[in-house]
Amino acid sequence: MKKIMLLLADGFEAIEASVFTDVLGWNQLEGDGTTELVTVGLHEKLICTWNFTVLPQYKLNEVNLEEFDALAIPGGFEEAGFYRDSYDMRFLDVIRHFNDKNKMIAAICVGSLPLGKSGILEGRKATTYNHPTSQRQSQLAGFGAIVINDPIVIDENIITSYNPSTAFNVAFTLLEKLTSPENCQKVKELMGFTDIIKIVHK
Repeated sequence: MKKIMLLLADGFEAIEASVFTDVLGWNQLEGDGTTELVTVGLHEKLICTWNFTVLPQYKLNEVNLEEFDALAIPGGFEEAGFYRDSYDMRFLDVIRHFNDKNKMIAAICVGSLPLGKSGILEGRKATTYNHPTSQRQSQLAGFGAIVINDPIVIDENIITSYNPSTAFNVAFTLLEKLTSPENCQKVKELMGFTDIIKIVHK
């Protein structure tokens, strides 16, 4: 069984967290059954960007990092307090632990910025939010990352992406890395991601 920590900061984007819960949950019930997702936060109650209240299963001080095989981090909004939590030393120490153990780390959108802040992206390829009006890629470069303006960038054990539209693909990439391409394809098919959806206008 592969145990994945979904590490949530106040101000996270719900859609970027939900792709991990859905894809890895579908795998647990309908795929090869080898993944278990656990939600963890610095607080007992978290408020996501669009004001959903979320209760993580555990506070960070209640878990043993050694029990986990991978780390997933959704992005969020500065206005909602995302960096207050994600730049907290306790949050950054979790990132460093997973990287030191060469475990998979998957981050969506600005979820890569705490990776940069932790120091693990120094001299490594990564990406983050890519809109021309945004300073986020410059900030990532400021942490020493080699910024690649691609939807998803993989550098050894680290997966990063550049906006919310990539979210499901990041989750599927993590699933493939933790299981197999064949199992990932099976879960995609079960979830309908191989279908072409036609919109009929009446």
